[in-house]
Amino acid sequence: MFSAFLMPTTIATTYVSIYKLIPDYLITKRYTAFTVYSVYTLIISLYLIMLSIFFSLIYLSNFEFDQMNPITRNIILVTSSVYLVVILVSAFKLLQLNLKSNKKTALLESKILETQLKLKEQELNYLKMQIHPHFLFNTLNTMYGAALKKADDTPNMILKLSNLLDYLLYQVDKPFVSLEDEINHIEDYISLEKMRFNETLNVSFTKDIHSNTISIAPMLFIPFVENSFKHGTLKNGVLHIDLSIKTTSEIIIFKISNSSLNKKKQNEGIGLQNIKKRLELLYPNQYQLDIFQEPSKFTVNLQLNIKSKLTNE
Repeated sequence: MFSAFLMPTTIATTYVSIYKLIPDYLITKRYTAFTVYSVYTLIISLYLIMLSIFFSLIYLSNFEFDQMNPITRNIILVTSSVYLVVILVSAFKLLQLNLKSNKKTALLESKILETQLKLKEQELNYLKMQIHPHFLFNTLNTMYGAALKKADDTPNMILKLSNLLDYLLYQVDKPFVSLEDEINHIEDYISLEKMRFNETLNVSFTKDIHSNTISIAPMLFIPFVENSFKHGTLKNGVLHIDLSIKTTSEIIIFKISNSSLNKKKQNEGIGLQNIKKRLELLYPNQYQLDIFQEPSKFTVNLQLNIKSKLTNE
């Protein structure tokens, strides 16, 4: 019966704690207000506890203190038991709110990540769509020049173009392709350009590939190659292009340089701006791109971290 007198105060104090103090002030990090209102609650509840004990003594024992249960005679113990109940229930409520908050946070982070991935995929698709017409425009210009000259190697040029179109239509939509396919694509493109330039082109292409399991994003190197052919200038009547691709177990080193005039800004083309954006999206913090404009040479050095970009993954 004695506990019945303390029950309303215990319930009221617990209710204020779990439905007002914790959610409105503690969870929202309004610590000053939480402290102030907690002190108010403590004072009021302590007064109500004393009042409840007083009336229980009147009702149950007629102030016969010696005849009361030893536990109920200890006012400090009685008061502590009330606050112990409040603390335990509040702790459970706080744990429940924390778990609920963590679940909401995890769900929100998942949605944000999903949205970011979709945006990244859309941007990559947009950049790829830009590559296609840009590349085809340059290639068709080469074909047009050969057709005007009625060159004998035009059929071979058409075959090379067919291979390039096959790569564009069926391989470029993949997230990653083998480095070997990308190199073949570059070689076909160089072959087309050799037919256009004839004796006015000198291309050196060296490869040092340690493994055939390396994969990269499609059409990653070709914009640099296109840029060299499109913006490179003749030196003594010849366009000089030096291209090399070297791999280790962790990185790809791509380097290309072409003869150029210093006054010609070669690093402002659409293709180069496009590839910089793709590198940021596909290889964040996993690449190093250096572009040098020297008096008579334009050079691009690109290093890719490929440790986690293997086709056998």
